[in-house]
Amino acid sequence: MSLRTNPDRILENIDRQRSREEENAGRPSDDRQAVGRELDTTPPAPDATNPERMKRIFRLVEESYKQAAQGTELGKLAARFRGIGDLHHHHARGDVSVVIQYHDSGRPDDVGMSPFEIRPQDLAETKKETGNSRADFNAMKILRTELRSGVMSAYKKMEPRVRDALRERADLGHLSVNVTMDLRTAQ
Repeated sequence: MSLRTNPDRILENIDRQRSREEENAGRPSDDRQAVGRELDTTPPAPDATNPERMKRIFRLVEESYKQAAQGTELGKLAARFRGIGDLHHHHARGDVSVVIQYHDSGRPDDVGMSPFEIRPQDLAETKKETGNSRADFNAMKILRTELRSGVMSAYKKMEPRVRDALRERADLGHLSVNVTMDLRTAQ
């Protein structure tokens, strides 16, 4: 038996990973989140219309989404589906959150969240669709789809608050947008 396929060695690596996770249990876990951040320091023109200002905010949300979808953290989340017992029966829950921060205004941050759930049936359907049996590959496809739909859903929920911010002219300074995808095992 080679060292790569030795079951004892595979289980030993899984045990080491779990012990590292237990050690880091008190600290916030970076391996269960994918984050995209975008900052815009160029204020809009003083005569910019509301649709132009909304496009600026939506562009920042879109850029943050792209960073989260293309980042290495999303690959780490998908890799959790690969190992034995990492995600119990490949069933997971998570949240996608969008946070818009108005740095030059006293207005509080606008936050939108959208929950999602990944079931074993989702992975089976994706496996049929892609023709690939790697759980991490199929999970990556599902996570990107959930991230995209979660960002759009969260943005739609917070759009009335963003319009209020435009009326208050809170968007005329520096803006930043954080898109975060959090994934945890479903119990």
